Amino acid sequence: MAKTAFLFPGQGAQAVGMGRTLEHELPAVRALFDRANEILGIDLRMLCFEGPAEALEATDMSQPAIFVASLAALEDLKTKQPEVVEACAGAAGLSLGEYTALVFAGALDFESGLRIVRRRGEAMQAAALATPSGMTSVLGLDEAAVDELCRRLAPHGRAWKANLLGPGNIVVSGEKSALEQLEPIATELGASRSISLAVAGAFHTPLMKPADERLSEVLGSADIQPPRIPVYSNVSATPHPDDPDQIRAALAGQVTQSVRWDDSMRRMLADGFDTFYEIGPGRVLTGLLKRIDRKVPCTSIPAR
Repeated sequence: MAKTAFLFPGQGAQAVGMGRTLEHELPAVRALFDRANEILGIDLRMLCFEGPAEALEATDMSQPAIFVASLAALEDLKTKQPEVVEACAGAAGLSLGEYTALVFAGALDFESGLRIVRRRGEAMQAAALATPSGMTSVLGLDEAAVDELCRRLAPHGRAWKANLLGPGNIVVSGEKSALEQLEPIATELGASRSISLAVAGAFHTPLMKPADERLSEVLGSADIQPPRIPVYSNVSATPHPDDPDQIRAALAGQVTQSVRWDDSMRRMLADGFDTFYEIGPGRVLTGLLKRIDRKVPCTSIPAR
């Protein structure tokens, strides 16, 4: 019998138009956007459906937008295949997507999750503005080689491995001065390609320290319950414990620590999960899973 898990996307998955068709088709999605607009005090519906792209891509906007759009896609799956939702036995989310997974698992309610995600985006945006920084995807190097890359970049500026996404796919975050020197050094070490990412700053590094402090404040007042199914933590690559305080600590630490997505997926596979659904905008997580194990089915449920 299949053991099913849901995967929820993170920042970068946003696209103008996401959720528009679902909002037209499903009353539950209309209610979701109505409630989001009320909680946030902004027209998130218009931002998701009409853009502009520059506004949607801003960290403080893209995070709540992806969160709501992913839950809209989940409503679509609930309508069409309720048996799949009922059978889901585990979940994970990439960075921001971990909050969506926790809402699905009942650890957070929708309003609390949305308020936290909004504050998280604002805090990360502010930390990014404090230090010129960014992220670069490095393809073709293993973890040891990326460690060496970061060491060689040290004379130019601080850099860290931020997202360990899969075989030969690691994102380096750091100061602009370091990233400007990255490509030739990465090529010398054997990288096949280096891609600068369109993000505001060096997420998942110590440069985000002010953000984790602000996030800890809002997490401290949030009502967090034990998840009803295992939700795999980006920080530990293991299921969150039932203790709400430990969940709070892991979520706060996530903004300054590496995202261990590769390890999380391998742990889920080792734990017997053999059927996956990527729920929300984009298909990035499906592609990452296929690089780990091509035979594992992963069905996309888009935020159309």
